[in-house]
Amino acid sequence: MQQNKPELLSPAGNPEKMKMALLYGADAVYLGGKSFGLRAMGGNFSREELQEAMEFAHGLGKKVYVTVNIFPHNGDLAGLPDYLRFLREIGTDALLVADLGVFQLARELVPELPLHVSTQANNVNYLTVESWHRLGAKRVVLARELSLGEIGEIREHTEAELELFVHGAMCISYSGRCLLSNYFTGRDANRGTCVQSCRWNYALTEASRPGEYFPIEEDERGTYILNSKDLCLLPYLPQVIESGADSLKIEGRMKSVHYVASVTKAYREAIDSYWADPEHFEVRQEWLEELEKVSHRPYTTGFALHKPTSEDQVYTSSSYLQTSDFVGLVLGYDAESGYATVEQRNNMKCGQELEIFRPRGAGFQQVLADMLDDKGQPIDVAPHAQQIVSIRMERPVEPYTILRRKV
Repeated sequence: MQQNKPELLSPAGNPEKMKMALLYGADAVYLGGKSFGLRAMGGNFSREELQEAMEFAHGLGKKVYVTVNIFPHNGDLAGLPDYLRFLREIGTDALLVADLGVFQLARELVPELPLHVSTQANNVNYLTVESWHRLGAKRVVLARELSLGEIGEIREHTEAELELFVHGAMCISYSGRCLLSNYFTGRDANRGTCVQSCRWNYALTEASRPGEYFPIEEDERGTYILNSKDLCLLPYLPQVIESGADSLKIEGRMKSVHYVASVTKAYREAIDSYWADPEHFEVRQEWLEELEKVSHRPYTTGFALHKPTSEDQVYTSSSYLQTSDFVGLVLGYDAESGYATVEQRNNMKCGQELEIFRPRGAGFQQVLADMLDDKGQPIDVAPHAQQIVSIRMERPVEPYTILRRKV
């Protein structure tokens, strides 16, 4: 099968993240409405926002996939037929589903909508993938527990589109089918309310010694035995593309605007560079540095190259790493005065060295030397959350440009 250039698919937890993902290079985004998705705490989209998302994406020639991927109990089914019809009416490009009943209902009610089968359906072999394809699925999202070799073998046995996670958080449970959250808190991960209990600090207890906690490793803080490193396959992009995946997916609907923009742009540039000249492709250090700037755990290749070992877990902490802070978002730019209107997102004060990170093209550095408040009065610091300020820029910038500084 002749392969097309793979799609870059980015997360969109809310309307702002959706716009950032598309402007920073995603071909498509996946997002959820207020119901029926597996990220109930991710912000998500009202019906009006879903319609606006379709219009924005389609205006750029890009796509929106809507998650309808919970494993519903009987009580969760009320309203689903009406919701599916609504998604058809607003021009949704595909539905992402995991449950066979939801899949069948969508086939009957909205047969025009392409169906993508979620990774939560545990798609780990070519028989499963081809079975979904014969039932009417256009695309199958592969489980993270597959090697690139296994993915290549699946590619040889099906004409279904294959979607592959290449970056983001890993789940300790098989393809995200977690029961820990429900057991500990009553919040069902398979219905969208996971509390990420795999990231908690665990210790051993002994029945006759109540209140005493024994670390599983010799560390006074206990240990994080279920805490996986984050997936990052950008250094192995040629092997990923050659496996036959049609869509390369970034995890992170609950991650920040900074994360979505930075990771998307790094993978966008890498995919474009490989596709332009596969024989001379080299991984650029600047892409890897970009992935270090956002909040993340240490990186791993997951199952892609070998079975994970203890080296792919973080036993000492569930904290994050990052080398840059997101401090401001450009809302507009006046070419005549050279001032940008900026919404503050973190501590901003004159004298800081800022990195200007743009949706397209190379960024630049400048010192924050001239800042005005919303009344045009000079200020040295922007102390209020999301305060609107004006900053003189050394070069022209465009809306949705990110201002950040080194941690």
